[in-house]
Amino acid sequence: MDKNTLVGFALIGAVVIGFSIYNRPSQEEMARAKHYQDSIQAIAQKEAERLAQAATAQSQNATLHLDSTSMFYGANQGTEQLTTLENNVVKLTFTNKGGRVCAAILKDYNGQDGKPLMLFDEKDSGMNFAFEGKNENILTEDMYFQPTNVTNSTVTMRLAANNGGYIDFDYKLLPDAYMVNFTIRANGMQNFFPPALNTVNINWRQRARQLEKGFSFEQRYTSLTYKPVEKSSDYLNEMKEAKEDVTDRLDWIAFKNQFFSSVLIADQDFDKASLTSTPQQEGSGYMKNYTADMTTFFDPTGKQPTDMQFYFGPNHFKTLLNSNDLSLSQKDLELEDLVYLGWPIIRWVNRWFTINLFDWLSGWGLSMGVVLLLMTIIVKVLVYPATYKSYMSSAKMRVLKPYINEINAKYPKKEDALKKQQETMALYSKYGVSPMGGCLPMLIQMPVFMALFFFVPNAIELRQQSFLWAPDLSTYDDIINWGTNIPLLGNHLSLFCLLFSITNILNTMYTMKQQDMGQQQMPGMKLMMYIMPVMFIFIFNGYSSGLNYYYFISGLIGILTMVILRKTTDENKLLAMLEARKEKKSQKNGGKPGGGLMAKLEALQKEQERLQQERMNKGKK
Repeated sequence: MDKNTLVGFALIGAVVIGFSIYNRPSQEEMARAKHYQDSIQAIAQKEAERLAQAATAQSQNATLHLDSTSMFYGANQGTEQLTTLENNVVKLTFTNKGGRVCAAILKDYNGQDGKPLMLFDEKDSGMNFAFEGKNENILTEDMYFQPTNVTNSTVTMRLAANNGGYIDFDYKLLPDAYMVNFTIRANGMQNFFPPALNTVNINWRQRARQLEKGFSFEQRYTSLTYKPVEKSSDYLNEMKEAKEDVTDRLDWIAFKNQFFSSVLIADQDFDKASLTSTPQQEGSGYMKNYTADMTTFFDPTGKQPTDMQFYFGPNHFKTLLNSNDLSLSQKDLELEDLVYLGWPIIRWVNRWFTINLFDWLSGWGLSMGVVLLLMTIIVKVLVYPATYKSYMSSAKMRVLKPYINEINAKYPKKEDALKKQQETMALYSKYGVSPMGGCLPMLIQMPVFMALFFFVPNAIELRQQSFLWAPDLSTYDDIINWGTNIPLLGNHLSLFCLLFSITNILNTMYTMKQQDMGQQQMPGMKLMMYIMPVMFIFIFNGYSSGLNYYYFISGLIGILTMVILRKTTDENKLLAMLEARKEKKSQKNGGKPGGGLMAKLEALQKEQERLQQERMNKGKK
């Protein structure tokens, strides 16, 4: 690993640190979190009591309005009935109270308890449709529907009116998919609704469960996400309490965990959306409280249905991509945006290269640890030309170092710094060497290295996949645990993170030795290069073991590559080649400096020297 590679890793470290700082809670929030941590159970109990009281009060208010003259008199009383729809991948439970989905189990995935993953249940979720009538308003969550037309994949929840009319909620679970078609249709209700009514108000809420091992790491990727019409998706702040009144019309709203999501999709858009995300305390069993209030189209005559869809499933890129084909509106929903793959250029690399390479290797039936190993080797092979060019640029600088030392000895004074720099640039120009020659190859490699940083933590394929001592490559591999949280480090130590950091230190030591990055030349850089690997222990200790494993293997291959290149590069021949190039350029230009960037830089430095000399002469006068 040469100097430019180290600078590149420093840039990566800066990005990661900035990313961590940006998402880190403020001091006030951390203090508040500590205060709440001591009374989590009491808070949870109070919250449960508050919700129960609110539900009772709301139900009582609805009952007060539903007297004997109400169109839906009697519908606010009844016995709860549960109906189950299921296919090969998902099992959904519906309750006739509110006529809604009240539980979702994903059959192909397990929770931390080893049982099929419960995405949410009745106490975690709620959905209410507020219908505005001429003389009364109806809240569906207070009403008891009648289940009809029940099959393995369909159910109709009917809210019957006293005049013989009704409002139907039709649900259809699509075969072998995580999508549910949801239709609202009124029948015989023209006299109940105002003639000008064309919308219905929706309140959807859910408590996102903690589904993974690492609370802090999962929280980074748990967010309320939404997709404006004809725009890219957006999301609320993951680390802080957030509320946003969205002015754009929306295609869908998602209550997202790190690896799973509940999505509500509108056929005719959502409008006037007010979205809220409230982080929960570690130890409560929940990540966030989500609430979405919005409106959508509703035809009170029943001539045109209100069509929506639910997606209850994994944040798997190609599963979401294929779910777009099931859209009722026939438009590209871009549900795959729920898998965060990084900034635009990095997302492009992940979408068209990383994911396809990963799927190809996974198709061989190999363990995920071996897949990551092969991916690392393939990536290293692909970027080898850039690595080689960067190394050779560094090697050229190294063989010219005796000449650079002569220039440094010639101009020891600080006031001669400009002359020293000018003569150094002239030397580079004569030998056809650019001190920046290794930077461009490093920049070319950056998108690939950063792509894996975003891909691995979002790859659901790594979830609960073991490798060596790591039981789950999607979360940290804690070989040591302790009771008290240490600031920045946490309450555990990740072995892959430790190995990754040690590899970085070895890389740094080897590079410093080979480059002779000296006390006089780059003391600040030298110190930073040693500090950065140590900082990685604190930065990556809570990250997924799969990511740390990838960087560990990448570092080992990097050291091996540098050793081989050093052994196979004859620096005497390299210097002879540079001397021959110098002589050839001198003959070609008649002893004058050549053209190109280096010549322009040299000319610019001479001009700066001339201007500086003029200022000094004026000062003497």
